[in-house]
Amino acid sequence: MKVKITNVRLAFPQLFEAKAVNGEGEPRFSAAFPIQPGSENAKALSAAMEAVAKDKWGAKSTAILAELEGKGRVAYKKSALSKDGDAYDGFENMHTLNAGNKARPQVIDRDTSALTAQDGKPYAGCYVDASVDLWAQDNSWGKRINATLRWVQFRSDGDAFGGGAPVSHDEFESIAEGADAEALA
Repeated sequence: MKVKITNVRLAFPQLFEAKAVNGEGEPRFSAAFPIQPGSENAKALSAAMEAVAKDKWGAKSTAILAELEGKGRVAYKKSALSKDGDAYDGFENMHTLNAGNKARPQVIDRDTSALTAQDGKPYAGCYVDASVDLWAQDNSWGKRINATLRWVQFRSDGDAFGGGAPVSHDEFESIAEGADAEALA
């Protein structure tokens, strides 16, 4: 089930180069998103998880979904992304959506033009819109509800996780002409 989330911060982006998690498993493109509890994004993700669970497990879906959530075997967790009990920057008091894909997701700018890694955006901490496809897994690897990352659209700058916002081109002044340029030669 496709779900579009809007105006969320981007965390741990692996959008241009697939990487294996902790050097294990197949390399994947991925991202995490802090989701504000009670927001329209949170409501849409919860409803989609319930719908894919019901499609897959029918009358048993409520019990199975509760068990999967309790074991953390869902892409949308109603808890902060944390390490050793400490929430990562930007995830304090937030829910977490993790999504990945073996194929590279579309990454676009506000005007829908394609972005590359050299563009410097999107980056961890900026605001984006994104589309994920939630689906239920029930096979020899177990039961889960996963999210496939479909596309990410840069929306606006934000404080970069682990530092400030990227440098703006507006901060620079041209020194190509005049006395200042001659002093540098």
